[in-house]
Amino acid sequence: MNVAEKVVIIGSGPAGLTAALYTGRANLEPLVIEGAAPLGQLMLTTEVENYPGFPDGILGPELMEKFRAQAERFGAKFISADATKVDLSKRPFKVWEGEAEYEAQTIIISTGAKARMLDVPGERELLGRGVSTCATCDGFFFRGVPLVVVGGGDSAVEEALFLTRFATKVTLIHRRDALRASKIMQDRALANDKVEFIWDTVVEEVLGTDGKVDRLMLRNVKTEGVTEFATGGLFVAIGHDPNTSLFTGQLDMDAAGYITVAHPRTSTSIEGVFACGDVVDHIFRQAITAAGTGCAAAIDAERFLESLGH
Repeated sequence: MNVAEKVVIIGSGPAGLTAALYTGRANLEPLVIEGAAPLGQLMLTTEVENYPGFPDGILGPELMEKFRAQAERFGAKFISADATKVDLSKRPFKVWEGEAEYEAQTIIISTGAKARMLDVPGERELLGRGVSTCATCDGFFFRGVPLVVVGGGDSAVEEALFLTRFATKVTLIHRRDALRASKIMQDRALANDKVEFIWDTVVEEVLGTDGKVDRLMLRNVKTEGVTEFATGGLFVAIGHDPNTSLFTGQLDMDAAGYITVAHPRTSTSIEGVFACGDVVDHIFRQAITAAGTGCAAAIDAERFLESLGH
């Protein structure tokens, strides 16, 4: 019979590793199933300049390695593989990694979300080198150059408007002939003389020189005509998908698949299961906010265990 872990954390981005740090310091010896591609979306980021405490900036992977080392210092244990199945029907909960089974008095879910990509040639190769999925994270690095945003919803328009602070102009490319964004957002974009639009068009390929984006191949979906378009950067804003398939049918989620929690607490629809980071947050999606909710989830889990006499 397995001895139940006090805390099992599924996922290892800023939220999961902060939860590991806090539960570790509370002597709860957390087990982190960190995933086969661990440490979250910052592993795909080059320079991070907006995380407090690093006035000169820090590389995304370096920052996440520091998160991990700090959690490990306080007793967190790590499994570098994906959780493949969970059973949340009763406590102790069960989590599987392949054939290996673990039991947990509490679970903290921090599996994050992934940005939808265009899936065109050059896009992933140039991610972090002129291709971005987060204007508030990376916009500062694109001062004084023309930029492209792909998308047609509120997020795309928000990204485009934010980028006008840095870019010489922002071209919003949309595959249809009208935006899906709310009218107030559309009006703001149309009224901004730094925002231009290319309608009925998709990106066919992302091209770069010396490992940096400098042009796109665009295709008009009505005429099928292909043109080359010069740009200093590409921001993909076509939505995010939360990594919640593991919990479908067991936890309450919203229509988009994000786990619902009892804000400001991190408790889910099952007592003893907590969720934090981008798997919950579809608004801010920042490392600092994810870390904050990871801290909250750890404290919630600690108090829950205290209430059980642990």
